Amino acid sequence: MTTKGTLYMIPCPIADTNDVYDVLPAANRRIMDSLDYFIVENTRTARRFLSRAGIARPIDSLEFVELNEHTRSEADIERMIRPLEEGRSAGVISEAGLPGVADPGAQAALAAHRRGIRVVPLVGPSSILMALMSSGQNGQSFAFNGYLPIKEPERSRAIRSFERRAMTEGQCQIFIEAPYRNIKLMQTMLATLSPRCILTIACDITSPAESISTRSVEEWRRTSLPDMAKRPTIFILGI
Repeated sequence: MTTKGTLYMIPCPIADTNDVYDVLPAANRRIMDSLDYFIVENTRTARRFLSRAGIARPIDSLEFVELNEHTRSEADIERMIRPLEEGRSAGVISEAGLPGVADPGAQAALAAHRRGIRVVPLVGPSSILMALMSSGQNGQSFAFNGYLPIKEPERSRAIRSFERRAMTEGQCQIFIEAPYRNIKLMQTMLATLSPRCILTIACDITSPAESISTRSVEEWRRTSLPDMAKRPTIFILGI
């Protein structure tokens, strides 16, 4: 009977400006060195990450398959997982941060579980959790909501809904946005939220330009907004 392979969930740095091992444990390299098959969100960025990580195998000897918004069917994911049923191990790599968290790599992990394949998470940075841990907001009860609706009035309704949850349940609400829409989202939140709500803005987590600030909405309205244009940013709403 063939022993099944292992699916490793491999974090990568959030920012490209750091040395890989400034933010990842050196022990991760041993796992990466052992693999020649990777399920990735983007082949180009995965190759660049593995090259910067200094893995032992030549990059051109590795096999990459892409799992992202263009993956069309369950059959495509099954084909990606099949080598693991035959004994080959694989690594899942997101474009940044933790695979499977706000990331399509979760589909590979679920497919592996359904087939009795071991899934092993490696240690690495999550901008979501790093923003929360430095925010001063409620780390006992929180929800990650991904992206809010782009268009009005759906966006303002969503913001008010999460504000009610924060106020009634004490649960802080975490959002992300495409960097080029950060300023518009911030403006909408300041126009919509109660002055006493608490809002954390965390930009460029782990990079030298990292900026994390927590203020009430009333204080944000009186303060110059941080430079958020085109910067990866986490928003946390609480009371």
